Amino acid sequence: MPERTVTVGSTSGLHARPAKLFVQAAAKQPVKVTITAGERTVDARSMLGVLSLGVNTGGTVTLAAEGEGADAALDTLVTLLESDLDAETPVDA
Repeated sequence: MPERTVTVGSTSGLHARPAKLFVQAAAKQPVKVTITAGERTVDARSMLGVLSLGVNTGGTVTLAAEGEGADAALDTLVTLLESDLDAETPVDA
């Protein structure tokens, strides 16, 4: 199962607007993606799940996916998480 570890680049961490943009991008992927912070793993398409991880600026998360298109999906989501999603124009996913 492909995995990617990424440092969250948003100034507010993975909260509110950045979480919404991430969840929307995850929902567009052709495979199910999970996100892990610490010992907790949640479905990346779940807003409440992602918010419950409590990831702050500079926090590290691990994304995982399985199936055809998993690597491309993870690459897209890593690029998104590394950017500052609090900025006016976030990276398109």
